[in-house]
Amino acid sequence: MKVLGGLVAVAAALASAPALAQAADDAGTVFSAALTGGTLGVGPEVGARFSDHLGVRGSASFLKISADFDPDDITYKGRLNLESYGLMADVYPFGGHFRVSAGARINKNRARVEATPTSGSVDVGGESYDFRDVGTLSGRADVKNLTPALTLGWSGTRRRGFMYSFDAGVLFQGSVRLREFTASGEARNDPDFRASLETERRRLQDDIDDYKVYPILQMSIGYRF
Repeated sequence: MKVLGGLVAVAAALASAPALAQAADDAGTVFSAALTGGTLGVGPEVGARFSDHLGVRGSASFLKISADFDPDDITYKGRLNLESYGLMADVYPFGGHFRVSAGARINKNRARVEATPTSGSVDVGGESYDFRDVGTLSGRADVKNLTPALTLGWSGTRRRGFMYSFDAGVLFQGSVRLREFTASGEARNDPDFRASLETERRRLQDDIDDYKVYPILQMSIGYRF
């Protein structure tokens, strides 16, 4: 929350002088409705631009992605479910197209990993096991629910009609936590195997520990009225 407070303070500082001067100009508040898509997912976006220098946007994004990865000698199938809801304060420091945005998202992004060896021996946590003893390895990963965001973007002026915009920045999601790592094989209740399974979980956790910042690249197309 300290990071979020800092981002909002930056946005307020940028906006204060020009926004107060322009808050009641001739055009009045302009509203927009758009479809946004990118690394956050795809979904609706609504906004309001109160003056040449200040606006606000809210959006919801959804997407499902599947991919394989191989940290050791086990091929895991990953399924990523993107789901987040955000509110951004937009500052247009020059009163035109360029904007600096700060805010936060309710982050319900979740991922599952699964691997099912079908023959031979399998290395689990540095120990070798028969594939029948291992069965299916599966785990779930998540991030903290409220995540600050900061972006730089380009949007149209306050002219009504067809509009499009682009934003690039970062979502400060924190550490991705790998939970509920389990196996379904014949050795699943064996204490030594369970210790190896925990070692395997920590190996996977080490592989994802560096992904504390998630990139934001979003494009929106809609109508301003």
